[in-house]
Amino acid sequence: MLIETTIAMTMLSILGLALLKLSLNVTAPRQWTLQQTVTDAYMTFEKASAQRQSFDQLTSANSLGPVYPTMAATTVEMGKLPGGRPINGVVTRTRFADANNLPAKGGTGTALTNPASMEVWRFQSIIRYQVSGRSYLKSRTVVRSQ
Repeated sequence: MLIETTIAMTMLSILGLALLKLSLNVTAPRQWTLQQTVTDAYMTFEKASAQRQSFDQLTSANSLGPVYPTMAATTVEMGKLPGGRPINGVVTRTRFADANNLPAKGGTGTALTNPASMEVWRFQSIIRYQVSGRSYLKSRTVVRSQ
């Protein structure tokens, strides 16, 4: 009877460890999917921020996105995983003047090519983050005109 009990306990232990390993294999892709969802949501926030600010705020000297080739990098916490582990990333922001803008507005346009004096800017946010030791990048670009 003692031998049968020992064999039964050994088999149950092996079965339990196999099921534990299978459950961990299932949760790993879910963690990746969760991080992708959180980073997409953060990039949607970045895009909404560029769309809701006034044009004067976005093009001012103290804007979050300096004129390209200068870039402003900020470390942000995009969210938390279950268990409280933070998801961190580095957001890099910049802005590009359209080539047809007038020279005073960062372009090379003239009164002939831009008779309405339109001002067009592209605002770009790039986030760099890591999942399981691999680096990922996501970007969002908003085009604003006045």
